[in-house]
Amino acid sequence: MSFAAERETIAAGDVVILHLGLQNMLKLKLEKGKSYQTKWGCLRHDDVIGKCFGSRVACPKGYIYVLKPTPELWTVNLSHRTQILYSTDISLVTFHLDLKPGSIVVESGTGSGSLSHAIIRSIAPSGHLYTYEFHEQRANLARQEFQEHGFSEYVTVTHRDVIENGFDIPNLADAVFLDLPNPQEAACHAKDALQENGRICSFSPCIEQVQKMCCKLADLGFVDITTMECLLRAFDVRTMKMSTPNMGDVAPLSHVVAGTPGILPNVDGTVVYKSAVAPAQQPGHTGYLTFATLHCKQNTAPDSTNCEAN
Repeated sequence: MSFAAERETIAAGDVVILHLGLQNMLKLKLEKGKSYQTKWGCLRHDDVIGKCFGSRVACPKGYIYVLKPTPELWTVNLSHRTQILYSTDISLVTFHLDLKPGSIVVESGTGSGSLSHAIIRSIAPSGHLYTYEFHEQRANLARQEFQEHGFSEYVTVTHRDVIENGFDIPNLADAVFLDLPNPQEAACHAKDALQENGRICSFSPCIEQVQKMCCKLADLGFVDITTMECLLRAFDVRTMKMSTPNMGDVAPLSHVVAGTPGILPNVDGTVVYKSAVAPAQQPGHTGYLTFATLHCKQNTAPDSTNCEAN
């Protein structure tokens, strides 16, 4: 229950994140009397139980940091049952859907639960997530996972094909998120589930899906339809060394930069400074996020009881 618990001490049964090194982490459920083999040697669960989250635990060949799981850490360490959303897209979803404590959110499909954990953190303790998954085994695994993490009171997992059967919570949701192959076929059901002024978001890898979804949302009376793509570009900060140019009779550049913060002149006619360097390769496309608002549910055509694909 380490996700929902506010305590700082690690207990038996908690799920923790083991930080083994740079970009090297893994999840572990702690049980008394058990051990786990890492690259730094054997880690005894009893050596971790009772310590505070963030503690450094000794192993035969090194040290391991034991971290409290967060939605961001869980996203990069979870077991992949499906393709998942990562923190870059998740941050846009939670912001543009205006999620806050007390919000009622509908999600389809549940998948591996990456986005679900972030939504639950945003809407707890007074909100609720209704998440739908058409694959029965994945729905059962997600339900069990949420229970182990202490999220049962914040989430309801339902095994259902929402395209065929829709959602069973009319006029209740503040926000709806769709991650489906044909989201336009579930758009009218999403409209039925939304309250007035509710927000909808659809995640689609292909632009053809986006085009169909935008047309369907417009037909159903949604407004403020916007599609965006977010690509993360991390810059490296490096120490650079540059020779000062020969400016002839002009004062040496080293005299100019001597008082500039962050730039250090050398006696050999060079300057040393810190610089942000762009990556050699740009991260690839993940998907498009389409957002829209349902201002008014009356006098909007077509009839949302007949949900047909465009």
